[in-house]
Amino acid sequence: MNEMDNPWKYEDELFAAGTQIVCGVDEAGAGPLMGPVYAAAVILPPHTHITGLNDSKKLKEKQRDALYDVIVKQALAWSVARVEAEEIDATDILSARMKAMQMAIDGLTVRPDHALIDGNRDKGKTASISTPHTCVVGGDGKSESIAAASILAKVSRDRYVEEVLDKQYPQYQFARHKGYGTVLHYAMLDKYGPCPEHRMSFLKKWEARR
Repeated sequence: MNEMDNPWKYEDELFAAGTQIVCGVDEAGAGPLMGPVYAAAVILPPHTHITGLNDSKKLKEKQRDALYDVIVKQALAWSVARVEAEEIDATDILSARMKAMQMAIDGLTVRPDHALIDGNRDKGKTASISTPHTCVVGGDGKSESIAAASILAKVSRDRYVEEVLDKQYPQYQFARHKGYGTVLHYAMLDKYGPCPEHRMSFLKKWEARR
């Protein structure tokens, strides 16, 4: 990882303390006005170095797509999970993020002893991370395992938006903005109103000014 002095620092600290299997966990899609929030969990063979791996937000789409293929090939285990917009509205985005991350960990075919979680939160009102874990702020730019998870979560969500939701609701042009609150997205909302995939809890300001 270009920007990291030691991309295995957090994993190595756990290995030194006797932990055997560590997974990295990250989510994607917390900010958009529509669609599910995704999470991924990845267990890499210790000291794997994947060239070009970095925080998914710092990479171009083509780079992420290429890295996705390398990660799923090299990982000892990987898992992707999602929580739908309807549940985000029924609970809250923090709870949905925590639920998606724990679901991704639970979906691994190899059981991790410890999870490295991107960010500083491990619980919401209705969901929390139950696997032994460490939160790492900015983890997707500090840990090889978390960076790998960030790529899988981001690419998986983007593909779902492009291949499924954009085709279901073409009028909103979801493939272009991935559901984020862009000028185009708000213009389409003004024209067509929300669809079943919109997170109504994210549209309160928009509704108030209608």
